[in-house]
Amino acid sequence: MAAASTSAATTIPKPSSHISSSSRSSIFISRFTLPLSLNPQKAIPHRSLHISNSVSKPTTPAPSSSTTLTIPQASPPRFSPDEARKGADILVEALERQGVTDVFAYPGGASMEIHQALTRSPIIRNVLPRHEQGGVFAAEGYARASGKPGVCIATSGPGATNLVSGLADALLDSVPIVAITGQVPRRMIGTDAFQETPIVEVTRSITKHNYLVLDVDDIPRIVSEAFFLATSGRPGPVLIDVPKDIQQQLAVPNWNTPIKLPGYMSRLPKVPNESHLEQIVRLIFESKKPVLYVGGGCLNSSEELRKFVELTGIPVASTLMGLGAFPVGHELSLQMLGMHGTVYANYSVDKSDLLLAFGVRFDDRVTGKLEAFASRAKIVHIDIDSAEIGKNKQPHVSVCADVKFALQGMNKILESRCAKSKLDFKAWREELNEQKSKYPLKYKTFGDAIPPQYAIQVLDELTDGNAIISTGVGQHQMWAAQFYKYKRPRQWLTSGGLGAMGFGLPAAIGAAVANPGAVVVDIDGDGSFIMNVQELATIRVENLPIKIMLLNNQHLGMVVQWEDRFYKANRAHTYLGDPSKESEIFPNMLKFAEACGIPAARVTRKEGLRMAIQKMLDTPGPYLLDVIVPHQEHVLPMIPSGGAFKDVITEGDGRTKY
Repeated sequence: MAAASTSAATTIPKPSSHISSSSRSSIFISRFTLPLSLNPQKAIPHRSLHISNSVSKPTTPAPSSSTTLTIPQASPPRFSPDEARKGADILVEALERQGVTDVFAYPGGASMEIHQALTRSPIIRNVLPRHEQGGVFAAEGYARASGKPGVCIATSGPGATNLVSGLADALLDSVPIVAITGQVPRRMIGTDAFQETPIVEVTRSITKHNYLVLDVDDIPRIVSEAFFLATSGRPGPVLIDVPKDIQQQLAVPNWNTPIKLPGYMSRLPKVPNESHLEQIVRLIFESKKPVLYVGGGCLNSSEELRKFVELTGIPVASTLMGLGAFPVGHELSLQMLGMHGTVYANYSVDKSDLLLAFGVRFDDRVTGKLEAFASRAKIVHIDIDSAEIGKNKQPHVSVCADVKFALQGMNKILESRCAKSKLDFKAWREELNEQKSKYPLKYKTFGDAIPPQYAIQVLDELTDGNAIISTGVGQHQMWAAQFYKYKRPRQWLTSGGLGAMGFGLPAAIGAAVANPGAVVVDIDGDGSFIMNVQELATIRVENLPIKIMLLNNQHLGMVVQWEDRFYKANRAHTYLGDPSKESEIFPNMLKFAEACGIPAARVTRKEGLRMAIQKMLDTPGPYLLDVIVPHQEHVLPMIPSGGAFKDVITEGDGRTKY
């Protein structure tokens, strides 16, 4: 999102003590039950919006219920200030004023007016997906790769319901997106009109907030609020539902309307209390075996995290969502922890006496059996969302704050105490290094077959660990997490909490749009890839230089792994090929690429892999490489669901009977 305008913020009008007609005219749905005060306190000065999950340091003791956001002028102006224009044009200009330059929008009857208005915008480019789910996943990829909110637009009815998986995914992974849907005209709402679905109700529990616009004059305020909500506090998706008659109604917009979020503003986390931070530092000085457990909440505080590690020498274990917040190749990195985390990362948590949990939510795929997780450790939990603290695991010390501010505060305290020279965890690091030597990430090679892990290792080498990687969901996702060495935040795009297959290809589109010139690789599985294969058309038409490395094993690999381990290898609809022609690769993924004019190749032998990947990277524009891998491979290590560290599995594959 663009920086705030240099023009002075307009004076904030004093809100009345009663609900205004404009307030009544828009329906505001909250993910949380927030007490919306009707008697707001003193207004705070203008708050410049930037995209991060940081909360600006309050400049007054009490938060405001209404504030005017200083936002850029739409340029060049298409209308004179007092000229009436359609609601759809007001909506598009409101997006421009939020710094939006790219949207992922698929048209339909109830959203046509918005698309017509988009054609009149000299600023916003529409990247046309071939399915609304592709559009919302692309908006997520854009947001994850850039830190700026992604925007997707769909029509009413089936168009809107096709956004549901993406909204749920964004909520679980704290991704800032604004989804805009067309809706039937106001007079037809509730009549079961053609392509009518109550999308506000449908998405109530899978959005951070959502709106049904019932007054054209509310559009500037609602759009400002939506972007503020999506990007402040714990980021998440916000939906705006706009009836068609509102889109068509003529109005003169008031761009200085204040936002009205009294309850939300009052509950935004404050700057952490210094005494709490000093307590954490004291625990660090008292510990012998501390470990950092960092998650997606640390993506915006990578520099502060590195400095904290430099000052303390504490090893770092990352969640799936946190990969890249701390460089995977660093000597103090333990890589990923959890169900398919490294043995040494899970060992460190199991043996630690102090667990520093920063920007995490103690997800079941990390903790396994909760009672056994970090059972020897004192737990410090810092998170921006108060709902996460104590939800799954009770901490000994908790701080509800932005991790960035907490790390900045602790770093100052550590420097003042000369921590770098006083803290010595050498014995602990040596113990962990011994585990690294004893249980490295490894795989076996069988003849000429291509180990999928090896394919990712080669990609890492040939891109020097600098590519932006997106994935679908399954075995290939876990191998991409284990064997690619991420160096920085926002380099790793994956559906973590929801585990939505079909995410990889459209997410790569969003990443490529947000980062022109970057190397973007979708490491995908054949099952996930085919779920949004239609987005190859978008890639070709937009000429996005996306590389697709397909790890094709003809099966739903992760489900097959569980069948092997827990169901005596009984195949229950997990074979994705043609049963009548098992010796052939089906479907022929190269034909999908050919149909969309995308160069493609297949590699079946290990000896030809490196050259094939190099050709993929060297070919201008998009490219698909179909890498045939054995379906017997298992993702290891593995802690079975609900298990503890003592239950970790480090050997075996589908060639063995269990």
